[in-house]
Amino acid sequence: MSPCSDRLCDAPLYKVIIMNKLGIVAVAGLVTVFQSCVPHRKYTELETRKVSVEQENTSLKKSKEQLEAQNKELNTTLDTKNKELTKLLADTLEMGRDYRQLRNQYDKVNELNDILSKKSSELLNQASGENKKLVDELNKTQEALQKKEDALKALEKNLNEKQSAVDKANTDLAEKQKRISDMEKLLSDQQAASEALKNKVQSALLGFKDKGLTVTEKDGKVYVSMEAKLLFATGSTTVDPNGKTALIDLARAIENEVDMEIIVEGHTDTDKMNAAAYPKDNWDLSVLRATEVVKIITANSTVQPGKLSAAGRSSYHPVDATDKSKNRRIEIILQPKLDELYRLIEAGGAGN
Repeated sequence: MSPCSDRLCDAPLYKVIIMNKLGIVAVAGLVTVFQSCVPHRKYTELETRKVSVEQENTSLKKSKEQLEAQNKELNTTLDTKNKELTKLLADTLEMGRDYRQLRNQYDKVNELNDILSKKSSELLNQASGENKKLVDELNKTQEALQKKEDALKALEKNLNEKQSAVDKANTDLAEKQKRISDMEKLLSDQQAASEALKNKVQSALLGFKDKGLTVTEKDGKVYVSMEAKLLFATGSTTVDPNGKTALIDLARAIENEVDMEIIVEGHTDTDKMNAAAYPKDNWDLSVLRATEVVKIITANSTVQPGKLSAAGRSSYHPVDATDKSKNRRIEIILQPKLDELYRLIEAGGAGN
């Protein structure tokens, strides 16, 4: 085994810590400045890492934009329903006025009809010519009355349909408002839970703060990063006592957490291994170290094995281009399940 194999033996983090835009620009500038004096292989590695970081940053932005677009779409639909409701209410008021006017006219026509009926009876005994004229007028009045009655019934039917539309619009509006409120509360609760979990883990591992262990929270996930020097001897997959203590403290701090997935990732540096025995290369080493950490967590806590997964990332996800020791690490990612949030998002899409 080469003298530098201790850097390769250190377990890697599952996920590259996402740089912000200023970090990407700084890396690009650093690559440009040192391009002429850095070996071609090193330059290629930096370029590869830069592209990977940019791609992951773009992916995260896209996820954020999708959530924001979904929220914006729901708010737009809410505004549209409010406008429809306002129009329906205005139509209902107008229909009500028309209905009252027709009802008044109807009552007046009925009154007139009664008068004319009495008059008709009186005139039947008078001259046939004048009597016929009055009868014709009476018939016309009755026909007009029938038309008014038909119009009144049509208006009543239309008014009932408008009222049903108003009721449905109110129901749809209430459902969308509740869905938006539930989604906002779920996002807020998830962020608060992640922050609380980070603080809890930091407190549990406070004694290892300056020994190559860091705890961060990003995008609702908590990342516990342990440099290889805290856990493993050079070329070894056996966790030393001090590192084992840190892993046990972490396991007991999170063993009662529900609805959470735990991903353990092993990372190495870029130095090649030339071992005849197992592990033979950085892939073997990163996987074995990750599984060793999983075994310690399950053996010393009540964490359910089904919540855990172990992954080897070899040397392909470095976090520092100038300090290989930081790339040799174990990363434990605590990720809350977002099933309820996904259900709300899918329900919102189906509703549209």
